[in-house]
Amino acid sequence: QVQLAESGGGVVQPGGSLKLSCVASGVYIGNYHIGWFRQAPGKERECVARISRSGVAQYYIDDVKGRFTITRRGTQNTVYLQMDALKPEDTAVYFCAATTMVGGSPDPTTYYGWGQGTQVTVSS
Repeated sequence: QVQLAESGGGVVQPGGSLKLSCVASGVYIGNYHIGWFRQAPGKERECVARISRSGVAQYYIDDVKGRFTITRRGTQNTVYLQMDALKPEDTAVYFCAATTMVGGSPDPTTYYGWGQGTQVTVSS
C-alpha cells in the first residue's frame, strides 16, 4: 500500500521560490503516476501538476505553467514540485498522491496514498 509524505512548505514573499518533496514509503514510487494538489480554505482540492510513471510526461494547470516544475527521482523514491515566481493566490495546503489509472488523471478521487500535506503561504 503506497503511503506518501510531503515536506518543504513554508512562508515566502511574492516572487519567491519553494521546493516541495513527496517521498514514498514501502513501495517504489516509480510504479505510480503522481499528482501534486492544493487546497485553499473554502476551495476544492485541485491538481496543479502531475507526472507520468516514466517521468516523460508532465501536466500543469494554466495558472502554474511556466512557474512550477514537477520532476521525479526514482533513486530517491521522491517526486518534487519546484515552485517559482510564487503569488499570494498560490497560498494553500499542498498534497501529493498516487494513481495507477491509465494515462493519469487530474481528478483527486482517482488518487490514494495521501499525506498530511504541507502549508505554503505567500505573503509580504
